[in-house]
Amino acid sequence: MNDSIRQYLERHGFGHFSPKAVLFDMDGVLYDSMPHHAIAWQESMKRFGIDMTEADAYATEGARGIDTIRQIATRQGKEVSLEEAQRMYDEKSRIFHEMPDAPIFDGVFDMMEKIKCAGMTVNVVTGSGQRPLIRRLLNDFGRYLDENHITTAYDVKRGKPYPDPYLMGLQKAGNLKPFEGIVVENAPLGVRSGVSAGIFTVAINSGPLPDKALLDEGADVLYDKMTQFRNEWDNFI
Repeated sequence: MNDSIRQYLERHGFGHFSPKAVLFDMDGVLYDSMPHHAIAWQESMKRFGIDMTEADAYATEGARGIDTIRQIATRQGKEVSLEEAQRMYDEKSRIFHEMPDAPIFDGVFDMMEKIKCAGMTVNVVTGSGQRPLIRRLLNDFGRYLDENHITTAYDVKRGKPYPDPYLMGLQKAGNLKPFEGIVVENAPLGVRSGVSAGIFTVAINSGPLPDKALLDEGADVLYDKMTQFRNEWDNFI
């Protein structure tokens, strides 16, 4: 048995590991889209008098957009209602969708093919709720993914870093138990969400954050690229 799996089972007290579903985050895992998101966040928040840095965008990635806005605003001594936060997030989304489509990371299609061949399901758990992004997911990965296996910001009341999104992802994957899933994340808040849901969590550090930022949140294993995870896949099944 893989050492990381053995440690995972010991930590959570599970008797066995029998994955039936892989739950991917979207931005920074499937798509190299975080640089675009960082720019859109900075430009949109500036229009509302809120200072948001590139580091803020990466540190809060994975959370629901309205939660990110209210958190950053509160930190700067400003109160933002849910309605206003949604309006601000709509502006951020507008700017993002004016940019070129972000490329799919190398290894993603290979990874999904391996998952399908193993008799497991492909799932996406994202803090986004933007319909154009969901449509792109279905267009790009329709061979492996359907809408019933996508969890968005609108499926939960509490987004990442709470466990709710990944617990909902397990439910959509077929009412699975935590030891029947594998989470693939690139963001600290997303890793914390997967770990707190009790799911084996793979971190792929596709951005500028130090590895420590992901390992400190409890990632069971860490890679630099999706292709590394693909090459190690047989160790997990």
